[in-house]
Amino acid sequence: MKRMAVLGSGLLGGSIVLAAQKHRPGLSVCLWGRREAGVSEARERGIHEATTDLAEAVSGAYVIILASPVGAMLEILKAAAETTSLEGVIISDVGSVKLTPRDTLEDLVKEVGALYIGSHPMAGSEQAGVGAATEDLFQGAACVMTNDFNHPDSQVEALRSMWESLGCRCYLTSSEDHDRVMARVSHLPHILASVGSLVGLKNPDDGLFAGNGMRDTTRVASGHPGMWAEILQRNKAALKQPLEETISYLREMLAMLDDSSDERVIRFLQDAKTLRDGLGPRRQSSDD
Repeated sequence: MKRMAVLGSGLLGGSIVLAAQKHRPGLSVCLWGRREAGVSEARERGIHEATTDLAEAVSGAYVIILASPVGAMLEILKAAAETTSLEGVIISDVGSVKLTPRDTLEDLVKEVGALYIGSHPMAGSEQAGVGAATEDLFQGAACVMTNDFNHPDSQVEALRSMWESLGCRCYLTSSEDHDRVMARVSHLPHILASVGSLVGLKNPDDGLFAGNGMRDTTRVASGHPGMWAEILQRNKAALKQPLEETISYLREMLAMLDDSSDERVIRFLQDAKTLRDGLGPRRQSSDD
């Protein structure tokens, strides 16, 4: 792997390039963005090669990482295929859902002779844009990979090696299992953080009295609403069961409070504490 193109000049795209510049100095990496303003900001952040010229970005690339919103991936990849041959090129992405990009890109990828291997580095922030990009965003982060089309192990290992060199711990699964798990450990927590903000800060002035508990449990609610709306809509089938379980637990808590039984409430909270404590120490950067 001598050259990689990252298509999308946001937080993750910019962080991939910065991390590659630091940890893979022998790898040529180009960042592409639609707007000159974003590309200029990327250069100011220290990204050596950034351009609005898609042909320039993808020329000679062994790997192309789609770091755009999921809904824009097909359009971008089509445009890239019109500028250069993608025969044998590994196409990956950083989408928070995996079924949608797999199914959306499948026909085009087969047509141009490329190989699609999905990626989802579990690293991000409530901040957005290339200005928030950092070279150490992926240190210690899990990266979930998918190979639903059974491409050769050598291609999967090449992509895995790239992510691991940036600091990720890689796991291979199916797109279906990825979306099911993400609904519980990533997408549901974002909904709960948003609900916590709506209820807890119903009277905004009450925020004057908020401590770290409120700030920590609602932090991800500060994420980009447009991005998160797309994620939730595209994984709505997998979200249905966790949301129903959440409603059931809330009704259970209402019943316990009416019952005034400390023992039941303690057991409820202890079960939650045991599961939460099993997560281990928090990573330095924010999970997606």
